[in-house]
Amino acid sequence: MKQLVLDLSRPPAPTLENFAPASNAGALAVLRAWLAETLDERCVYLCGPSGSGKSHLLRALTQALQEAGRSVAQVGDSDLETLESGAMLPSVVVIDDVQHLSPAGQAALFRLFHRLRDDDVRLLVAGDVPPAGLAVRDDARTRLAAGLVLQLRLLSDEEKVEALRSHAAGRGFALSPEMSDYLLHHGRRDLPSLLAVLDALDRYSLQTKRQITLPLLREVLQQAQGPQT
Repeated sequence: MKQLVLDLSRPPAPTLENFAPASNAGALAVLRAWLAETLDERCVYLCGPSGSGKSHLLRALTQALQEAGRSVAQVGDSDLETLESGAMLPSVVVIDDVQHLSPAGQAALFRLFHRLRDDDVRLLVAGDVPPAGLAVRDDARTRLAAGLVLQLRLLSDEEKVEALRSHAAGRGFALSPEMSDYLLHHGRRDLPSLLAVLDALDRYSLQTKRQITLPLLREVLQQAQGPQT
């Protein structure tokens, strides 16, 4: 059980495979095409509320790009200015929470747009709202809006349950309605963490040779969360 608790304290690394798309399936398909370079778009902007998966997708795409041998830089305010002064840019520049850039960072972002095509650079950006409502300078906002804008939405509880049931079935067991309800109302509600619980539950069931039931799920979660649960 100790190893399972450790596993649950560290959610799995974000990948495109463990991103449950549901109603964001179209956006995921576009991002896969962009990753494969079958979509010629210099700037991709992901927007959506907290918890919709923007940061997950940025990290997953960064990892996939690096595995494909592309040079990638994840940057913020000071990094943007340092990047700008360099002789050579990476092939992909990644910026999360663009709405938090300082005025100097926003200015550096705008100047970066001028170098995308000449320097063969692509830009992957995420923010909390669509470009029209983004709290950045007008010229940077206009450039983001001119690129490919993908709006993500939060998964409903029903969509999460469907993803959990599908994941459980892939591991060879059925997830009862009582178990999925318990999962959604105890512990972390983001999908990667919920899927990690199912993986730990399956391993613990095999190790202890006990059937997967609601009491066993409670045991796994209580051990992971400590005696206060």
